[in-house]
Order: sequence, then C-alpha cells, then structure tokens
Amino acid sequence: MLDPLKVAIDHNLVVLTLALYVVGTLVLIGYFLMRTPLLQRAGMILACLACAMQFVELGTRWNMTGVWPLTNLYGSLSLFSGLGVLIYIIFASKYDLWLIGGGVLGISAIAFGYATTWNEGYMPAVPALQSYWIKVHVPIVVSSYASFMVAFVVSSLYLFKAYGERRFKSGTRMVQASAAGGAGNVSMSVAAPPIESLTSSASRTETPAVAAAAAAGDPFALWLAGLPSLARLDMLTYRIIAIGLVLLSVGIITGAMWANEAWGAYWQWDPKETAALLSWIIYASFMHLHTRSAWRGERGAWVSIVGFASIMFCYLGVNIWISGLHSYKM
Repeated sequence: MLDPLKVAIDHNLVVLTLALYVVGTLVLIGYFLMRTPLLQRAGMILACLACAMQFVELGTRWNMTGVWPLTNLYGSLSLFSGLGVLIYIIFASKYDLWLIGGGVLGISAIAFGYATTWNEGYMPAVPALQSYWIKVHVPIVVSSYASFMVAFVVSSLYLFKAYGERRFKSGTRMVQASAAGGAGNVSMSVAAPPIESLTSSASRTETPAVAAAAAAGDPFALWLAGLPSLARLDMLTYRIIAIGLVLLSVGIITGAMWANEAWGAYWQWDPKETAALLSWIIYASFMHLHTRSAWRGERGAWVSIVGFASIMFCYLGVNIWISGLHSYKM
C-alpha cells in the first residue's frame, strides 16, 4: 500500500513540472521575440527549475514504488522532456543559445503533457521489462532522442533565418530592377547607411541582404540580424547530432544485447528495430554529407528535420500504432 502523502507529493510534482514547462515556454518565446535581458534570465531560471523538477518527480516515483520509472511511456516521455531541457541548458550556457528555449521547452511541455495521458499509476513492470538492461538501454536511447530534438529546433531556426535572407534578397532585386527601369543606368540598393554597427562581419558575409535591410532600418531585418549566424547554427546542429548519433548507436547495440537475452536473437527486424535503423542511417548520412560543403547549411538542416521526424515515428508511431515486440499496446 502506497503512502497517500507520497502519492499526493508525486501528483503535485507532475502539476508543478508541467506548469514550469508552460510558463518557461511563454517566457522564452517572449525573449526570442523581444530579446529582453530580464526575460532571458527568467527563462534560464524556469528552464533549470523545470528540468530539476522533472528528475525529482521521476526519482520520487521510483523511491515511492521501488519500480524503475522508465518501464512505460509515461516515464520514457518524462525522461525525454527532462533530458531535452538539460541538453538545451548545457549548449545554451556554452554557446549563448538561449533563443531556442521556447521551442525546446514547448516540445518538452507537449511531450510531458502527452505523457500524463499514459500515466498508468504505480504498477510494476511486465516480466519482459524486469531486466537490468532497462536501466541501461532506455536512458541511452531516450538521451539520443532528446539530443535530436534540440538539433531539430536549432535546424528550424537555421531555416527561418535562411529563408528570411532569401526574402530580403528577392526584395533587393525587385528594388534594383525597378530603379534600373525608371532611371536608366541608375540602380538602387536597400543598403544606405554603413552596417558595421548593426551586424558582425560573419553575418554580413552569409546574410548580406538581411544586413543591408537592417542598415536601412527595416525592423524585421534588424530583428533577424540579431539571431545567431547561420554558420554558428549549422555548427551547433552538427555537434548536437554527433552526440545523439553516438548515443543512438550505443542504444541500438545495448538493445540488441537485451533482445538476445529476452528473445534469443540480437535482431528480428521488429518494426521498432527497423525504424531505429532507418533513423540511424539518416543521421549517419547527415554526418557523412556534412563533410561536403554543398550539404552544409540548408540541406543539412532539412536532413536534421527529416531525421527527427523519423525519430518521432520510431519513438511514438511504432510503439503506439504498430503492433510489435515493443508495442505499448501489448
């Protein structure tokens, strides 16, 4: 019989963690839009609190029941949310990447909110999951998923800024064409004032149209120019995916070892195994293609996004909608 007080504490921790995710998401979206230092500091604090509360809740549940909390989708998604925010905090602290927090905490909030719909209470694990491998395999695999989630948000920001540059470049050409047609050999450029004080040399090189429009006083261009450079975002995507791919590789290996103990074979082409292999191939391709300059930047960002879609299919689609050895419906 569980202690009612501990059950109430666990419930309140779930509510508090979800509230911190939601409020943190809103604050960091505000920081993304307004770049206010106060919102940045508040978002940092909320992100750290949400992450800490997530792990405290999982630890509390483990202590209360004596059951490893990652035996069901609720525990797995809880860990995914917490690790996603933790990886974000680490990279944001090192590379000043707090701007992506709204996206990371938003996905974590959605994942944890969805996890509560799979909260099966405090039942012990089914016999197939009562193995020491669950304490090794699941945290490693979920860590890789969380890494790819953060890389997905960084890649999305890369594409947002890249398409902003494309928009301003198209606008510059239209202005130049109009000026050329109306004034003979006289051509106009959006950039009038010097731009040294508005953007870095790296930004001017990779997003000249945005820099030019910002120098001319365009408010959206001024806001866009304040985002991290495309080269920086591309580099961070690569580094985060590199970590995720190592974790996924180890996760697949430990999963195969667990499968051999449980089912007598390392690999059975179960839908989950096949989907995990497909995701591994996509991210391994990203790492290989990134060695070629033509596949860095926008193309690489799209590969990252496709890879995360495959991860979500592997993580949720296979487990929930497709029957197999890993199905949560069983």
